Amino acid sequence: MSTDQNQPTEFDAVLGGETPPPLQGAVLGGIEGVKRRLASSTAKFRINAVNEALQYGEEGLNLVIAALQDESSQVRLSAYLLLRERTELQIKQAIKAFKSWKLPERLEWYSDHHVSKFFNKEVEDFNPQIGLTDSTGIAYAVRCEAWEENLEIFKERLESLTQDAQASKLEALVIGMWDECGDYDSSCVVDALVSAAYKLKNLKAIFIGDIEFSEWMISSIEQSDISPLLNAYPQLEVIQIRGASGLRFSQLYHENLKAIIIESGALARDTIAQICGLQLPALQHLELWLGSYRYGGNSTIDDLMPILEGDLFPSLSYLGLRNSHYSDEIAHAIVNTPIIKFINTLDLAMGTLSDEGAEALLNSSEINELDILNVHDNYLSDEMIQRLSQLNCQLINHNQKEEEADEDPQFRRYCSIAE
Repeated sequence: MSTDQNQPTEFDAVLGGETPPPLQGAVLGGIEGVKRRLASSTAKFRINAVNEALQYGEEGLNLVIAALQDESSQVRLSAYLLLRERTELQIKQAIKAFKSWKLPERLEWYSDHHVSKFFNKEVEDFNPQIGLTDSTGIAYAVRCEAWEENLEIFKERLESLTQDAQASKLEALVIGMWDECGDYDSSCVVDALVSAAYKLKNLKAIFIGDIEFSEWMISSIEQSDISPLLNAYPQLEVIQIRGASGLRFSQLYHENLKAIIIESGALARDTIAQICGLQLPALQHLELWLGSYRYGGNSTIDDLMPILEGDLFPSLSYLGLRNSHYSDEIAHAIVNTPIIKFINTLDLAMGTLSDEGAEALLNSSEINELDILNVHDNYLSDEMIQRLSQLNCQLINHNQKEEEADEDPQFRRYCSIAE
């Protein structure tokens, strides 16, 4: 059977409108066809146009760069994947702007106090007598105090927040201690927030576990499956969890999640594998506190390799492999994997990094392409700090620790947070 080459294919632009095309519409090809498809309201047409645009020289290249700002995360990702290995200055600057997501409070020293900032907002405890006075400018915290000991008190407080007239505008929510006795894991919190999702329509950031050491040790915070929460809030951009006991993720696709932060004294390899199984095209900030093997942090460098290969979360700009008992191994591995070419910030803070691991970083030319290298609270000598200070990137290096005087090398260095 013969075919008519004048008939539009699925992705051809058609003069006179979008799908379905008018019967008398003429197929529009070349750069003008690309431009017309990029103006389509259908994301798959724009994706196809982006993938074709580089055939048309500088004009097509400019269209791909512009697509980094498209309203669809899938279109933005398609453009980024086409550009991320290009070396032209114009493109590198565009990619840096595209990957400019930052949570500056994450680079601050960990404090054993309730957070004062979350999602770049000041944190205030929610008072039911006052209500929500600034839903977009303040991150409100709901928690039980140590003497209250009652899950029902926490639930009543959370329900009061969700019933507030301004609840639909709330952007950031912090969950503190929900049960002083520790009889319940965080599923009670997840279930309550899932039920309230229709009331918290604008919620973009959730922190579950803002709990001080004097309330619960980080190893004693019982978490649960967090995926129902992510499914219930498709607009969510940040999920932060403290404590990894019982923490798990079910497979899901989430188009808008930009940051996963897990603060832990012992992150299990199974949990890391579950995170690697998530489909998160917009993820830019991945922060894992790996913890100590003495408390159940049983991951190895092999468990991190799917992340380090660079294809799993292609939008990643910040990688934090913090609080690790094998920081030197991470340093040696990361300079030999693709991820180092694509991230802007490498955060190895609070771990066991020694001069040996830092030497591997220094020997990699890609380190100078970073914006920030965070090595604070490790085991680096003054001489090594001085050498690292000569890098072009911003170095964060305060609070270096001293090795213990132990005959066994494995007991000389410790990650900062375990219990």
